[in-house]
Amino acid sequence: MTTKQPDWEAIERAYRAGSLSVRAIADQHSLTDGAIRKRAKKEGWARDLTVKVQQATKDKLVRAEVRTDGTQDAVRTDDDIIEEASDAAASVVLSHRTGLAKWRTIAEKLCTALDDMDVVDENLGDFSRALNAGVDAQLKLIKGERQAYNLDTDEGSKTVNDLSELMDELSKEA
Repeated sequence: MTTKQPDWEAIERAYRAGSLSVRAIADQHSLTDGAIRKRAKKEGWARDLTVKVQQATKDKLVRAEVRTDGTQDAVRTDDDIIEEASDAAASVVLSHRTGLAKWRTIAEKLCTALDDMDVVDENLGDFSRALNAGVDAQLKLIKGERQAYNLDTDEGSKTVNDLSELMDELSKEA
């Protein structure tokens, strides 16, 4: 009686995909899990596709959920999904820009008020606190605008950080 040779190519594919346990693969191919582990070690098989298989599975599940909502007959295309998502993202960014413009106006009013203020011993503490608050607001505004207008670069954020550190040093001396 001859025994059927295992399909080592199929076993290797299943092993590398990582979707099934070694014991489950062994059961499917009427082998022991030890025999598969021995062959995998001998031939250097790695279960290196597990993460990729899991990610592809998640992607397919998300697409299936997003493309149909149960009430529509047609499947939505990737272009439709991208268009909808980019519209939503653009709406958020435009809203941020509008809010930042309002904050810029407020920061400019504070700057003008501080510029016009006569600083004397009696109001020095209030002036210093208002100055610190104004500088903090300005730095946050600059950072927010740079993000909202996609101006962030490593060098740009370094400039904001340098300015922030300089203002911190100046406020310590005041």
